[in-house]
Parts: sequence; structure tokens; C-alpha cells
Amino acid sequence: MAKRSTTLKKKRRITWKKLFFITILLSVLLAAAYVAYLDLTVRTRFEGKRFALPARVYARPLELYPGLKLGRTELLAELNLLGYRETSRSGEPGSYHLRNQVVDLVTRPFDFGTDRQESVALQVTFDDRGVKALKQRADGAQLDLVRLDPVMIGGIYPGKNEDRVLVGLKDVPKHVVDALIAVEDNRFYSHHGVDPRGIARAVFTIMTGGGMQGGSTLTQQLVKNFYLTADRTLKRKFTEMVMAVLLEIHYSKEEILETYLNEVYFAQDGNRAIHGFGLAASFFFDKPLEKISLSEAALMVALLKGPAYYNPRRFPQRAMQRRNVVLESMTESGFITKTQQMRARIAPLGVVDRPPRGTSPYPAFLDLVMRQLRRDYREKDLRSEGLRIITTLDPRVQDVSEKALAGRLSVLEKSRGGNVAGLQGAIVVTSVHDAEVQALVGDRKPRYKGFDRALNARRPIGSLIKPIVYLTALQDSRHYTLATLLDDSPLVLKQPGTKDWAPKNYDKQFHGNVLLQTALAHSYNVSTVRLGLDIGLDSVMDNLKRLGMDREVPAYASSLLGANALSPMEITQVYQTIAAGGFRTPLKAIREVLTADGESLQRYALEVEQVIDPASLYLITVALQDVVREGTARGLAARLPSDLQIAGKTGTTNDLRDSWFAGFTGDRLAVVWVGRDDNQTIGLTGTSGAMSVWGEMMAGLDPEPLILPQPDGIERVWIDPVSGLLSDSDCPNAIELPFVEGSAPTDSAACGPSTTKSIKNWFKRLFR
Repeated sequence: MAKRSTTLKKKRRITWKKLFFITILLSVLLAAAYVAYLDLTVRTRFEGKRFALPARVYARPLELYPGLKLGRTELLAELNLLGYRETSRSGEPGSYHLRNQVVDLVTRPFDFGTDRQESVALQVTFDDRGVKALKQRADGAQLDLVRLDPVMIGGIYPGKNEDRVLVGLKDVPKHVVDALIAVEDNRFYSHHGVDPRGIARAVFTIMTGGGMQGGSTLTQQLVKNFYLTADRTLKRKFTEMVMAVLLEIHYSKEEILETYLNEVYFAQDGNRAIHGFGLAASFFFDKPLEKISLSEAALMVALLKGPAYYNPRRFPQRAMQRRNVVLESMTESGFITKTQQMRARIAPLGVVDRPPRGTSPYPAFLDLVMRQLRRDYREKDLRSEGLRIITTLDPRVQDVSEKALAGRLSVLEKSRGGNVAGLQGAIVVTSVHDAEVQALVGDRKPRYKGFDRALNARRPIGSLIKPIVYLTALQDSRHYTLATLLDDSPLVLKQPGTKDWAPKNYDKQFHGNVLLQTALAHSYNVSTVRLGLDIGLDSVMDNLKRLGMDREVPAYASSLLGANALSPMEITQVYQTIAAGGFRTPLKAIREVLTADGESLQRYALEVEQVIDPASLYLITVALQDVVREGTARGLAARLPSDLQIAGKTGTTNDLRDSWFAGFTGDRLAVVWVGRDDNQTIGLTGTSGAMSVWGEMMAGLDPEPLILPQPDGIERVWIDPVSGLLSDSDCPNAIELPFVEGSAPTDSAACGPSTTKSIKNWFKRLFR
């Protein structure tokens, strides 16, 4: 019995030993598997694309040349946006010096894809008309053209909104690395990812009541930021240490240090996170990292202990004290001398008051850029490949547009004695010549990233549709001319299934027979509806599509008075074709997309198609000039000189809910909408509302006059405005109108050409 008991005990010991060894073996295998998994994780991330680089969006580069209509004040405003610094004598790239009518400046280099603009030291001389001369400062040689680096207007950031400028270790000043090593990990080059001395020192300090003491190496910090969460658990700390050792096994100290320099977090700029020393140098000091001084390097390293707590813009004293601690550590480590330390200690922080632009100050325009980019690029690539996008935005035009909208809306609200409130608006400004969107305003508070009315607010366009109605008629020169008499008497339209519709004119009157030119100039509703019904609704809607409307809109009789809802951007596309002489070009907000290395990836060339014949387009443009000269937009004369010969059209909708104005000069087209988001009445017509915004804006842009070249096949004839018949230039109230050859009236008014002359003209046209 005793022998059997002894045997059982031995078996139990053997069994427990087996279980113990099996447990140890499984633990080792699991640990090995876990380490293998961590090793794969480390290598996959580190050897792949380490950072998702945001796309950077730029305005158009300002091109300087002799004869440019650009004042000295406007150039200085552009330089201010670019962050150029005024100095006593400009020397470094990004600096300028002002001397009366001369600006000395040194441009920054920039890759424009097709070529690289090197830094140029130049002298810009101004006179009353603009840029008088460009000269190289070194030898006085005349320059024909110089491009400034474009203003950065925003970014398209990765999912976490991390922003960074990648730098190579070779481009990082030695004192930046020295400061980092001295403070964060003075044994960086001797340990293998984990520093036992540092850990022991931290534990000792904590146990002796010295407070929390960090024992992490730079490699461990990189692992925590690069791979792990910030959770304070033993498991996370153990994982961090294992991964740090693995990182050191596979990669050199230089690779680890370079990655750390690009990864570390510095600050928050709105919803944009500032990462890496490269971007931090720009964000805090507005200079590239290679230009950072010793004291500035110490400040950046100081911020790593607590970016929010030591924020130099909010807490300059804290930041300076911490910076001086870093300088002292550098001295103790032998990186700098005592003399260098003392010089750096007395230096100011050097932080610029306003960081360079990151989150876009132009959210509406950036919205348009994103729409156009998504046609050609994946969202993932836009947020990770570091693309550089050169847009068409003109900061000066944008600034003038924003101020005009906000300023005029405030004036309109006050002038109505508080009866009008909550006004909103939108503006789209384009170049007549190439359909580039120069400015886009989607809110009276343009910095607010909310509802973009320029792109998304579809509202009835009112009388802005009328030029399309009249253009459609003028394309049939056998039946319609500017001198055709239209019937503006009462009209009742009976349609099955709906109640009778009786359109009224804005002045509540009817005007009998009126010239087609007069009906458009004074925006008569009834004669417009009669004309539209005669030529056919479908023909008008077809022309609307031909001019650039890219979606289907319903065709009702009320469509002839603008009942259809379009966005300001959509109506701008339509009027762009008219302003461009009948050539349809899709509006564009992007000129070129470059890679992160500055190589051209895609250029957005002009796509031009002639969709309206030159003769009828010329006639409607002359008629739109008459709208400004003598019609509903004649009030522009109070803001702009008459020799600009502006063409435009006012638009007002039912119950005065929407106020529109679309107009163009020789160089710019702009569409303005004013209304309320709740669609309530605003008590403003197109003349009293949107046109006043348009006029104030254009007055600030010094536009070019609209000089229309007369196409072949056009003749000008004197007309009696009452009868629409031939007249003489010296007859009372006679007006001179253009006609397609052979379409002018042949009969003479009472005060007009002789009957014989009329007969000759009739036979001449008959046998032509």
C-alpha cells in the first residue's frame, strides 16, 4: 500500500513538471509569436510610406511685368500674404525694402512644374499707371517677367488632419539635433532602443519622491507616437520597449532620428495638427528649418515637454524659462560653450505673431477646388501624396469681393431701418478671357466654413434668364432684330389643369408696342413672355444648355421669367459664354497639379467650343450694354465711369425674395446674389441689392473697358424708337442699332430717309 502511494506521488510530480514545462514552452512560443508580430509591424510601417502628406493648395502666382496695372499698395498686400518680411535692406529670399515708388525684394524659389523659378533680387518701380519697370538689383538689367511664389491658401489633410513638411537629416542644423539629444536622450547613440540607466534613474527619482521622471529613449518616444496609443499601462510600456529594440536592430540611428524629427507633435492650428521640426520652423518662426538659430532650436525642443503648456504665443514666459533649461542642458552636455549659452539666453523668442496659413481662409473656393479634383483623383491620394495644387484664385480680387459683399449687406440692412435683416449673399468672379475663377464668396462671413451659397444655393434667377430669351430670338434674324416691335399689352395664359397666369411688369404698367431692345433694357415681363412663347420654350431651354447649363431644368411658361432655380456658379457659367463672345469654356479653379517633388502631374488646359454665332452674340451684348446705359442697371453710373461700357442684367424674383446682378467688363465677369436663407422677402430688387454689391466690388478692381469688335456681316442703322422704322441721325430721339446685314427695316419713319431711298434700299436687299 505504501509503495503504491509513493508511486502515485511520483506520477503526480512528473505530471506537474510536464505541465510546468509545457506552460513555459507555450509562453515562449506565444512570446516569440508576439515578438514576430511586432517585428512585422515595425518593418512594414517603417519600410513603407511612413507619412501621409497633405496636399497643399496655392493661389495663382503673381506675375510682375512692366505695364502691369498693379499699384505699390497692392504688391505690398500680396507680399504680406506671402509672409515676406520688411527689412532695412532686403537680402534673404522672402524679404523686401520700400523706398518711395520703388520696392526692392528678393523672391523665393518655387518649382512650377514646367520650370523652376529661382530666387531673384529685383527692383520694382511704380508710376501712376502701375508697374513701370523691373530690374535686377545686381547689374540693373531689365526684366520682362518675374513670378512670385504663390500664396498658400490651404491644405487637404489626412484623416487625422496631421500636417508636416518632411526634412532630411542632412538638412537639419546641428544645433537642432544637439538640443534634442541633450534634453530628450543624451545616450541616444550608445543604447539599443532601451536605456537601463534611464529607466533606473526614473524609478529612483519616483521612489525618492522626486516626482515623475521620464525614462523613455527617443526610440521609445518614436514607437509610442508612430505605432501605439498614449495609454499608460504596463502592457503598452512593455510593447513599446520590445518594439524600440526591434527598431534599433533593423534600422540605423540616423533613420530613426530622421523619422522622429518628422513625426513629433508641436502644436494645434485650429483643426490642423502641426507635426515635425520642418513645419514647426515655419509655424513658429516663418522660416525654413535650415535657417533656425540656436535659441530658436532650443525653443522648439523645449516645446516637446508640453506643447500646450509651453505655447510661446500664449505663455511666452513659460516658454522662455523652458528654452533656457534646454540651453543649460546643451552646455552641460558639451554641445555649446557657456558664451553661446549666454548669447542665446538673452535672445527674444522670435516667434511670429501670425503663423503662416494652414486651414484655408477661403473655404468656399477650396470647396470648388475639391469638386474639380475629385473628377481626376482619388480622395486617398489627395490626402496622402503631398500634391501641390496651383489654383486660379486671385487674392486681391477675393479680398475686394469679400469686403464689398460684407460691407454692402451691412449698409443695406441699416438703410432699411431694421426692416431687412439676416441678409446673405454670394459672389463668383471669373476672367472673361480664360474662364478662370478668380474669386468665390459663399457667405458674408467668408472665413466661416458652412453652407457654400456660391456653389450650393439654387434660387430662382428672375430676369437673368431674359438675355437667353432675347438671344434665341435674335438668332432668327429674318424675324427678329433689336428694332422688332414687341407687344407689352395685358396677357392671360390659360393652361389646362392650372389656374390662369397673367404676368405683370414690375412697374405695374403696360407699355404697348416697344422695341425688342427697349423691352430688354427695361426688363419688361409681359413682352418677354410673349416673345418666349412665340419662339418656343424648348428653343430657349436648348440655348440655356448650349451656353453652359449642364443639367436638365423644367420648361414652363414661368421659366421665361426665371422661375427655375440655379446656383450662382451655374448662372456664371452661362454668362461666361456670353462674355466670351459665344465661346463656351468650362469654368476652372485649377491651373496645374504638381507632385510633392514639384514635377508637373496634370495641366488644366482651356477647352473652348464656339456655341453661339458671332453676329447674334454681338447683338445681345450691345443690348446688355444698353441695360447699363439706359435701363434697369443705369444706376451703375454713380459708381463706375460710363466709358467702361459695361454689359449686365439685373434680376429680381417674386415678392422680392432674390436679388441678382450679372455683368462683365473687358476683363472680368461677376455674378452676385443677395437673399435670405429662409427664402423670406428682402425688399430689394436686383438694382437696389445685388447691383450695388457688384458696383462697389468692380470699383475696387479697376476693370478694363468692354470694347466689342464688330463681326463681319453687321451694319449699323438709325432707327425711330417709336415705330421701329428707319430714321436719320438728326431726327428726334433716333437711336443707332446694329443689325445682321439684310435684316434692318426697309420702311422709313416720318422723320427718316426719303421714300426713294427706302425703295432703293428695299430693292438692294431683295436682290442681294
